[in-house]
Amino acid sequence: MKTFTYTLNSQNIDSIIDFSLFRNEKNILIQIFCGEKKEILENIINLLGKKLPQAVCIGSSTDGEINNENITTLKTIITISIFYKTTLEATYVQGNDSFKNGQKLASTLCKDDTQLIITFTDSKKTNGEEFLNGISSINNKVVISGGMAGDNANFTQTFISYQNKILTHGAVGVALNSKTLKVCNAYNFNWSAIGIEHIIEEAKANRVYKISGLTPLDFYKKYLGDYVAKALPATGIEFPLIVQKNGIPLARAVIAKHKDGSLTFAGNLHKGDIVKLGFGNVELIMNNPLKSLFHKYNIEDTETFFIYTCMARRRYMPDLIDIEIKPFSKIAPTAGFFTYGEFYHHNGKNELLNQTLTILALSEKDDVNYEATSIIHDENTKLSDHAKSLQALTHLIQQSSSDYNKQSKELENGNIYAQNLIASQKQFLKHAVHETNTPLSIIMGNIEMFEMEHGKNKYLSNIEVAMKNIFSIYDDLSYLVKKDQVNQATHKIDLVDFVRSRVEFFASSALKFKSKFKFQTNKHKIILNFNEIKLQRIVDNNLTNAIKYTLENEIINVKLDLHNNNCDFIIESRSAQILDPQKIFEEYYREEVSKDGFGLGLNLVKRICSEENVGIKLESGENWASFTYTFKGVL
Repeated sequence: MKTFTYTLNSQNIDSIIDFSLFRNEKNILIQIFCGEKKEILENIINLLGKKLPQAVCIGSSTDGEINNENITTLKTIITISIFYKTTLEATYVQGNDSFKNGQKLASTLCKDDTQLIITFTDSKKTNGEEFLNGISSINNKVVISGGMAGDNANFTQTFISYQNKILTHGAVGVALNSKTLKVCNAYNFNWSAIGIEHIIEEAKANRVYKISGLTPLDFYKKYLGDYVAKALPATGIEFPLIVQKNGIPLARAVIAKHKDGSLTFAGNLHKGDIVKLGFGNVELIMNNPLKSLFHKYNIEDTETFFIYTCMARRRYMPDLIDIEIKPFSKIAPTAGFFTYGEFYHHNGKNELLNQTLTILALSEKDDVNYEATSIIHDENTKLSDHAKSLQALTHLIQQSSSDYNKQSKELENGNIYAQNLIASQKQFLKHAVHETNTPLSIIMGNIEMFEMEHGKNKYLSNIEVAMKNIFSIYDDLSYLVKKDQVNQATHKIDLVDFVRSRVEFFASSALKFKSKFKFQTNKHKIILNFNEIKLQRIVDNNLTNAIKYTLENEIINVKLDLHNNNCDFIIESRSAQILDPQKIFEEYYREEVSKDGFGLGLNLVKRICSEENVGIKLESGENWASFTYTFKGVL
């Protein structure tokens, strides 16, 4: 077989494709990956039908296109494959029942010598998992590859094509029938689960109504913040739910949001499924994709690669995705597109994948050798500063998770005291995310310099804010998990310098939330004999809460007032009135359900103040609030 790939620009198609190469060929497969308007695809398929009427032609709208080592958006890729020992048969289905569509397509296409079916579906009306189940009910031996159409993250209307027809719902497919065609499919996941386990409590097919006592929308709001929840489904693509099925880790990305708070996912989830939130593991992506995907095969005998990969990989890792793609094009012609769901065949089962890179390797060579081979990874691949930062952050997350897992295992073998520590750790971990204000939507401002070099980027612009929030949460975690082991020693602390340094640390976070700190003191130096760890928990939790709740474009006043050997640490600002001051320091209590905060952090502050005889005074009125902490016996 031979494959030719073309990227269409503004030129006439005749100036790009030499049709004389194909006129005498009988078995021609054309795949069109269209990131442009439907009218563009209509013109293309009509022209190809006239130029190569003997060809089988299928196509799909995309969220990005692949032509060898080049990754594009809003372009159209045409791949033309000539087969010498393989015949082709294609069809389309348009019913409203996804399962029956799969049955009908398989019944039409599957023959005794069918080695492979490449199929594309729409993403708005088709349930990809039910479609694949329908195919399996007819034939579970044939390799299934392809994916669900994209529309450049608009999530409004996808389309697919068969010959000169364009379909907005249903499926198209082509069967490759041969006695000699070698087909190898594989996948690269590269997403890792993080956080605690959650249970799907109510679901119907791919629409989920309740996760761990919450509506899915509230679940995403709780763990990923208001921004992510409001921007669903677009933002949910980058933060899937991870579930294990048939020995394969599957990601289920959000594709639709409903008024009742339920969410539709790209693939079924069932009552009782155990899920975790996932994140893109950059370190795994840095591994050699050829070695990880085809370690059992000599892929250098491959004549063509087709890649059907998730849109989330391109959007989450724009500077890294080419690392995955380029190595394949050095071996054989490579083409494909970024999907809203990938089709994969594994051990007699068809699976709908999300967030996954799927690879299809084809060859008609008679002497293909399926022996292990070594593919050398290009260690000289240059990474952008952004990519390096993502790699470092990924390593931090992975190492931290590993450390906590190791600690938990050690504690499990301990005594009752150790078991209590485990319980405390789990409880805090559960609510640490609860305290995180939009943890990933604001994980980007730590490297603001990048915005000057690479332009405005919402992901990069918020890392500093997110990292400071994470540091504060981790400090709380460390204190709660090891509070009985914390060194209780006190020493002399200059309260003025200490508070000023913490205000400066969180200043950029305040600016991100459109507020600003103003620090005042009536003394240049105020010496306090106190435990530094406990003092930081009091100061940091109050500063971060002030940032969260202060009205936009208002000043957060931070004061130190020395009087009669006592010092008042005061934080006041214009904010929503605290309706129930008696409950504000209760564990997990929140005045505003829509916001994380005023819960674990203030409860921890209250505990420390009780232990150290620090007075607390809370005052609030319409559009203002003031917290005063009185430290006694100042030197």
